[in-house]
Amino acid sequence: MSNYGRSRVKVPASTANLGPGFDTLGMALSLYAWIEMEEAPETVFHLYGDEMKGLAQDKSNLLYQVAQMVFAEAGVCVPELSISMYSEIPLTRGLGSSASAIVGGMAAANAMIGSPLDNAKLFNMATALEKHPDNVGASLFGGIITAVWDGERADYIRLEPPDAIEVLVVIPDFELSTTKAREALPTEVTVSDAVYNISRTSLLTAALASGRLDLIGRAMQDRLHQPYRAPLVPGMQQLLVEAPKHGALGIALSGAGPTLLCLVDRHEVRKLELETFLKETMQEHGISARTCWLPPCTSGVTTELFERNGMQNESFLDMIKGELRL
Repeated sequence: MSNYGRSRVKVPASTANLGPGFDTLGMALSLYAWIEMEEAPETVFHLYGDEMKGLAQDKSNLLYQVAQMVFAEAGVCVPELSISMYSEIPLTRGLGSSASAIVGGMAAANAMIGSPLDNAKLFNMATALEKHPDNVGASLFGGIITAVWDGERADYIRLEPPDAIEVLVVIPDFELSTTKAREALPTEVTVSDAVYNISRTSLLTAALASGRLDLIGRAMQDRLHQPYRAPLVPGMQQLLVEAPKHGALGIALSGAGPTLLCLVDRHEVRKLELETFLKETMQEHGISARTCWLPPCTSGVTTELFERNGMQNESFLDMIKGELRL
């Protein structure tokens, strides 16, 4: 075995699209997964939390796979790993659980071997695996990300979220796979719908960059994906229309859903009314759901490196004990 250290990372959840910015806009949210990784005599997993139930605990696990991608890119060989993970990011709910695992696994592997790969390389690798740059970019860099991917290279600009912005999500108690959500989309769109989304994506990006909260609601409108995905999420269409009447600046499907996300002015006095409206509307459509206030996360993935000292995994759980939200 080598003398590689033990890495520990904290990686945020993310929301993608923000309405019109399909596969382009993303924002990191203050909901996290924690990963610890070190070389071991044989590969072993310690997966904690309800969101980890049923995940593979062998070398088919995504964390192991992305770690090996990093090692191969860096020209090193670390075939056996001890991997610990705790995640509070709900799976297949539109909050970037797969992107956080990809970014977190890559960051942990990279830190473990001395960080030979820079963030630009990790971003390209993560985007190539995820096939779109918005979620992985948000989890990697934090804040708001506008990004493009041409199949080989990902380019991005990071925006600092406006200080007055808060995020409220309503998370339905059912899963919706990204594959199923993408299958609902048309293969072609009209020029008018394309222009509709291009104009609103541009306006939304500029509004977020300049703090123009008054424009956010109109800028978050979409014709490319939400109308086609609405039948997959009971109550969604009503929420999109009526949430602004109850205090939301704007509302959108979070990623592929089924979670919906509201941007809210920090000084809004109707926050409780908005929460109640979101949950009651879901209930009226037969869906149990929970709400959660998630401030934008501005730090992105954070890494630490420790000497290998044989500490047991209780130290991993103790490390995160005071940070859990859900």
